[in-house]
Amino acid sequence: MGLYDAYLSVRHRLHDGTPPTHVAIVITERDLLADGAFETLASTLRWGFEYGAERVTVSVSVLDPAVVPSLVREFRRLDAPHPMSIRGPDDTEPADAPIRVNVGLGGKAEFAAAVRDLAGDVDAGEIGPEEIHEETIADRLVFPAEPDLVIKTGAERLSDFAIWQSVYAELYFTDVNWRDFRRRDYLRAVLDFQDRQRRFGR
Repeated sequence: MGLYDAYLSVRHRLHDGTPPTHVAIVITERDLLADGAFETLASTLRWGFEYGAERVTVSVSVLDPAVVPSLVREFRRLDAPHPMSIRGPDDTEPADAPIRVNVGLGGKAEFAAAVRDLAGDVDAGEIGPEEIHEETIADRLVFPAEPDLVIKTGAERLSDFAIWQSVYAELYFTDVNWRDFRRRDYLRAVLDFQDRQRRFGR
């Protein structure tokens, strides 16, 4: 660890603010196709748990559905610090592991599927419309947990990430490209989170 990274690490350790317990990292398929991208991801996952996270979600936005199987294979080979749940665009089973990976399942599609599922239950008489609440919808999502901090590299856009779950998340955008993302960049995001006063929409 370099001197500057060590300085940031000490700042984090001495900071009064609570670190994020659920961190989401939003990257693109192009990010992961670059040389060394999965090594960077493995390091970032370790940093997440090292600096206070109890859960890390990785969301990969995909333009070409044909790359999904190869990306999933690479994730399965990843040297991750904790068990992973990997879900693709056709999966409906909720992800439940310390590391949750979304490959190509957009937030709009995930929300629409949850609404269709609920509509089917209403049509079958299994649930009444008045019984549908926020928790009812959240329970039908593939990625139901709400992140505290969302980190997006390279550009200031969320790429259709978790439109329901991230409504109260703190967003951190960095112009550092994924291939150049280092420990110091992750720590800057965590320190920025610790410096903020969360309002949860208020």
